[in-house]
Amino acid sequence: MHIIRFLTAGESHGKALTGILEGIPSGFSVLSEEIDIELKRRQGGYGRGGRMKIESDHAEILSGIRAGKTTGAPIAIQIKNKDWENWKEIMNTEYRVHSTQLKQITRPRPGHADLAGALKYNHKDMRNILERSSARETAMRVAIGAVAKQFLLAFGIKIGSYVIQIGNVQRTKYRVQTSEKDLLQSFKKAEKSSVRCLDQQSSEKMVRLIDKAIKEGNSLGGIFEVFITGVPVGLGSHIQWDRKLDGRLAQALMSIQAIKGVEIGLGFGMAEKSGSEVMDEIFFDREASGVRREETKRSPCPLLLTTCGFYRKTNNAGGIEGGISNGMPIILRAVMKPIPTLRKPLQSVDIKTKRSSSAAYERSDICAVPAASVVGEAMAAIVIADAFLEKFGGDSRVEIKRNYDSYVSYLGKF
Repeated sequence: MHIIRFLTAGESHGKALTGILEGIPSGFSVLSEEIDIELKRRQGGYGRGGRMKIESDHAEILSGIRAGKTTGAPIAIQIKNKDWENWKEIMNTEYRVHSTQLKQITRPRPGHADLAGALKYNHKDMRNILERSSARETAMRVAIGAVAKQFLLAFGIKIGSYVIQIGNVQRTKYRVQTSEKDLLQSFKKAEKSSVRCLDQQSSEKMVRLIDKAIKEGNSLGGIFEVFITGVPVGLGSHIQWDRKLDGRLAQALMSIQAIKGVEIGLGFGMAEKSGSEVMDEIFFDREASGVRREETKRSPCPLLLTTCGFYRKTNNAGGIEGGISNGMPIILRAVMKPIPTLRKPLQSVDIKTKRSSSAAYERSDICAVPAASVVGEAMAAIVIADAFLEKFGGDSRVEIKRNYDSYVSYLGKF
């Protein structure tokens, strides 16, 4: 049973996006300014389309927070679509208009939900599919994830991301990192890059590749990495398939529009190596045993989150073993396919006439991998917050902190 639940509603060109987040206990600070910072990060990135020049996303908190603190009630958030003014006749919800005024979409785009959705829901106008399947919906996921981030930060859990590949351009000198310090430094470098890649030379190559795609009327995909530091040992479980933390995180990332692959830690790289090369050996530091993480200065384990002296020098498992967090940073990687909407459309079929035709074109991004990485952070935050509350559950910050501190004390005596 999940503690954290959320729903989103709204269309790409509708009046607004709405989200409801349930399960955040009382007493936690949540600031709308922090949510807006995350929304702005999502809107950035070289290769975004004209929509981002119109929108300036702002999260309006409607309920569940009073005087900057959560009350324990469901949190409702709304993000208004400025572009609604240009689409209010086409996307109206209250009055009937002639079909010729609706800008109907009848030529499905290969790789998009258009055709499968139209067949499933019996729609002759595929705008009813594309408006909801659009990645615009992820703006609300980022807003909800921002709330989860603020909850986790109260316990020292930090989440970030960066891009490691766009098209055939890869970041150089890649390895699965073990140190929180290194991860946070990488994150700061990536935040200064227009493509969110921490390597300057690779960033410049990525920008040139995006420029080439723009000229060709094409689109590009890529790979981003999400990291989570400060996660204590014991989130998730090996007991049942749906309680495994790695499975839950993989599903969350796969749910993001255009994501086609997820790996954890070394991931697919393990296939070409032997067991002795990829397993993270276990060591013990007697001096660090029982020491709280904020007091630890010398252990090879980046945060010594176990507080019981066990640590690893490598992190090929990506912070999860047997579906359970092991105290090392959690490392997730996701593959985003090229965006299906192309300025030079591919071959398709008109669903009304059944004649061959070029696919429909809607205003779109050329490359959205940098933005997708921010969405990945949000989805990871929601899953980790849920798993954290499963482990240290309570209805208020005071109760959860008491449970958390008791567990840390137990680990120190293990």
